[in-house]
Amino acid sequence: MKKRKKLTPPRPPVTARASVTTSPARTLDLPEKQEPDCPPLGLESLRVSDNQLDASSSQSFGLGPHRGRLNIQSGLEDGDLFDGAWCAEQQDAEPWLQVDARHPTRFSGIITQGRNSIWRYDWVTSYKVQFSNDSLTWWGSKNRSSGMDAVFPANSDPETPVLNLLPEPQVARFIRLLPQTWLQGGASCLRAEILACPVSDPNGLFPEVPVLGSSDTLDFRHHDYKAMRKLMKQVNEQCPNITRVYSIGKSHQGLKLYVMEMSDQPGEHELGEPEVRYVAGMHGNEALGRELLLLLMQFLCREFLRGDPRVTRLLTETRIHLLPSMNPDGYETAFRRGSELVGWAEGRWNHQGIDLNHNFADLNTPLWEAEDDGLVPDTVPNHHLPLPTYYTLPNATVAPETRAVIKWMERIPFVLSANLHGGELVVSYPFDMTRTPWAARELTPTPDEAVFRWLSTVYAGTNWAMQDPDRRPCHSQDFSSYGNIINGADWHTVPGSMNDFSYLHTNCFEVTVELSCDKFPHENELRQEWENNKDALLTYLEQVRMGIAGVVRDKDTEIGIADAVIAVDGINHDVTTAWGGDYWRLLTPGDYVVTASAEGYHAATRNCRVTFEEGPVPCNFHLTKTPKQRLRELLAAGAKVPPDLRRRLERLRGQN
Repeated sequence: MKKRKKLTPPRPPVTARASVTTSPARTLDLPEKQEPDCPPLGLESLRVSDNQLDASSSQSFGLGPHRGRLNIQSGLEDGDLFDGAWCAEQQDAEPWLQVDARHPTRFSGIITQGRNSIWRYDWVTSYKVQFSNDSLTWWGSKNRSSGMDAVFPANSDPETPVLNLLPEPQVARFIRLLPQTWLQGGASCLRAEILACPVSDPNGLFPEVPVLGSSDTLDFRHHDYKAMRKLMKQVNEQCPNITRVYSIGKSHQGLKLYVMEMSDQPGEHELGEPEVRYVAGMHGNEALGRELLLLLMQFLCREFLRGDPRVTRLLTETRIHLLPSMNPDGYETAFRRGSELVGWAEGRWNHQGIDLNHNFADLNTPLWEAEDDGLVPDTVPNHHLPLPTYYTLPNATVAPETRAVIKWMERIPFVLSANLHGGELVVSYPFDMTRTPWAARELTPTPDEAVFRWLSTVYAGTNWAMQDPDRRPCHSQDFSSYGNIINGADWHTVPGSMNDFSYLHTNCFEVTVELSCDKFPHENELRQEWENNKDALLTYLEQVRMGIAGVVRDKDTEIGIADAVIAVDGINHDVTTAWGGDYWRLLTPGDYVVTASAEGYHAATRNCRVTFEEGPVPCNFHLTKTPKQRLRELLAAGAKVPPDLRRRLERLRGQN
């Protein structure tokens, strides 16, 4: 491991080359307000490939031109293959970073950042821009007032994106950024995105630009809070018989957490029908999941009206809940900044500054301590662990958004869920917290490792972007070598995650889907992102049919028994029945010995076989009351104890 370098505070920016001046005659005449014109070329989203990027020099491979992408994140160590920017060599007198658009393109602006690093301060403070059609002959962007080469102001910190619009848009194939000054003591390092519009090629000299997107007639744009609420209302009005919009609570700033329910009987739990959910927007700046859920509700409504058999079956056999924005306050902050200018972290937290994905109760620690003491499952249950006392106190640091979601989880018997995030391309599954205290990462599987790997593989295997064999890693890890899935704790530990809490406090199995390298993709990329994820979103919901399901009933009355425990031999994690006695237990194909038990009843055990055919496999139970329970009920009803029962009780007392 490399020795950590001592970090010194940044000094004021200075001219890095003696030959460069920034006199008023040469600085750029900036408009009062700068807003993006053309969409991004695709450095951040990886639509621009590594071989389209070139540079005058690089300090190392890990600081090569392919790392000069907006918002790219570094690895933990300087000098590895995954540093956080392009950096020219120190002795490079005329550094430049070049992008080949491959087609005639109208360049309209540039967005830059400094180097992402926990060890160093490096950023460019000014730069020039040049253009070419053949990479040999170049011309520069000119200052309107002086006619001289424009010098664009760049960054004053490593992370804040800075937008510069060109005085006049330029049509060319190549664009170069030429750093002029950078932080004293630092290096010429930058990350960038290029704003560019495609132009027509009447002579057909270049291959056609591939058309990305979807043929679905849906609303492909970013929706702020008001627009989201309006769209959900429109879907409800279009499909009133299969939809219901409801709120589970409010954010810290009073914005409602709206949920779209989709089912053939909205508003009620049907016996034997599983409940599933998608949650998006836990981090407000990770906007793709929000838009995918808004697109999904439009798609399900439209296809149900068309009679699509797959969608019809999904909505008649499943009750679906879609929460597009768990952190609406954070999203509004990010939305106001815009998709290209929000940076990596702005809007991530709620208005109180709380990271909601670290805000759920840590139930892992008490469970593991009880396991180490040999108390599970006889003394301490292996499921439905209660909230710790400290967590329920009025002054506990628990966000209102988190409290609302917990009450929602407790109110509805969810079976399956996915938590949609952004910034990577991978599906992670519990446990998210490492079992070894203070370990930064460590493989920490649940007793249902096989099920979670199955669920994760289903989504990753049907996601177009994850299955692209030519895709490059987003940042510093190549998840394709793991099948695009990973145990959350083996990636990085996350105490208080929603996934772990869902598994330990409820019946629900939940994974995290990192949907895209770009946390907040531009609107023109939403069509392609929908195509990347559409089949995966549907296929994942259908996995709720995997395993066994049934109803636990009283043998005498045929009434369903609530809170009966369903235990599977060899898996140290049980589930419980809903209030009607129905249950669902996700399992991979195989033979299982399943036991149903409930207070006041004799336990019952049976063999259940899960096949590869679509399930769930029926596995029902009828439980017989214990004599003690019968006696309680009789006495409560004021009845006399029957002679045969009295004799049995006397014999039991004699044995004791």
